[in-house]
Amino acid sequence: MAQVVTTGPDSVKVATPAVADTAQKGFSHWSRPAKAAFYSAVVPGLGQAYNKSYWKIPLVYATGGVIGYFIYDNNRKYQDYAQALRVRFDGDPGTVDKYAEDNIYGLNRANDQGSRNLRSSRDFFRKYRDLDIILAVLAWGLQVLEAHVDAHLKAFDVSDDLSLHFSPALNPLTGTSSYAGGLRIHLTLK
Repeated sequence: MAQVVTTGPDSVKVATPAVADTAQKGFSHWSRPAKAAFYSAVVPGLGQAYNKSYWKIPLVYATGGVIGYFIYDNNRKYQDYAQALRVRFDGDPGTVDKYAEDNIYGLNRANDQGSRNLRSSRDFFRKYRDLDIILAVLAWGLQVLEAHVDAHLKAFDVSDDLSLHFSPALNPLTGTSSYAGGLRIHLTLK
């Protein structure tokens, strides 16, 4: 494509570069950090394997296993207490929940304290089940972020030319002809 810069007898056509369509590039042109994050988002730990950080994979799955266990356990207890409350208040005197004779949740407690304790336990385990689910999502996002950052740091150049030098310096004071003593820090990266 060519473009006319000006119009008139002295105008010139200037060649313009073609604009690359980024949507047509596909997955093969993604950067290494983007691929690592994508792999880790699809299958937890796969981004760490892509980065050749194999020792991190057991940590990812151990974290998932521990959080998964707490989600399972808290949900099981929540469902148990919720079922007991449904049976207790279903209006049928022939059904009795499994906590009816319990010292803490029983029907023989004064001021219906057993039912209050049952509700309190149900709400407690529901709250912690929900918090564990949020924690699982955060842990998943953290391992995706870790794979992305680790892929960036794999390409980070740490050369022997790094140096840090301190030297005395005289700094001019603003608005005066005086100087103040100071310290100059010079960091050489390459």
